[in-house]
Amino acid sequence: MREFTKALLVGGGVFLAGWIGWGLYSARTAKPVPYERLQRLDGIELRRYPELTLAETTAPNQTTAFRRLFRYISGANRSSESISMTAPVETQGGTTIPMTAPVRSDSDGSEDAVRMAFYLPPEYSPETAPEPTDSTVELVTEPPKTVAVDQFSWYAPAWRVRRHERTLLSTLEREDIEPRGEPSLLRYNDPWTPPFMRRNEVEIEVASGTVE
Repeated sequence: MREFTKALLVGGGVFLAGWIGWGLYSARTAKPVPYERLQRLDGIELRRYPELTLAETTAPNQTTAFRRLFRYISGANRSSESISMTAPVETQGGTTIPMTAPVRSDSDGSEDAVRMAFYLPPEYSPETAPEPTDSTVELVTEPPKTVAVDQFSWYAPAWRVRRHERTLLSTLEREDIEPRGEPSLLRYNDPWTPPFMRRNEVEIEVASGTVE
């Protein structure tokens, strides 16, 4: 029995070490979307993002949208070019699913349809990015924007996301900063990253004129 317990503990330790190692590796291999950190206010952070290029699609659900965009960066384009993924993943509306980076998704007003976009590395523009071979995928430009984020760890179920959305919005109201649109969920890790190593953020765009 002692030998069995010892083997079980050793095996568990090896598995945990490998799991943590994978989390560190995946975090380092995803290129972060560039931004300028402006200031921190009562636990939230204000940032300014530059103009970025995205590959975007609208689909009945996030799974379909994600697969279309993943095929695009994996070579389903006129140049058969593989494009590096960046972080974070951004979702808004629809059903939350575990994804790698980078994605932005928004509801288009219907209950089921989801608009999703992968942020491309900053060296790409709509003119230089490979043209998608899938007609449902298009290249778009996101103008510069100022955002506020509230960061948290572990998994991001809907109830936890809503709690951080309330915290973010109440802080902005208290600081007299005007939000724009709806909050989004940002995820920086792949689905196999240990929960205690995960980085999540709730983000909302704010009026730049209300930020000092």
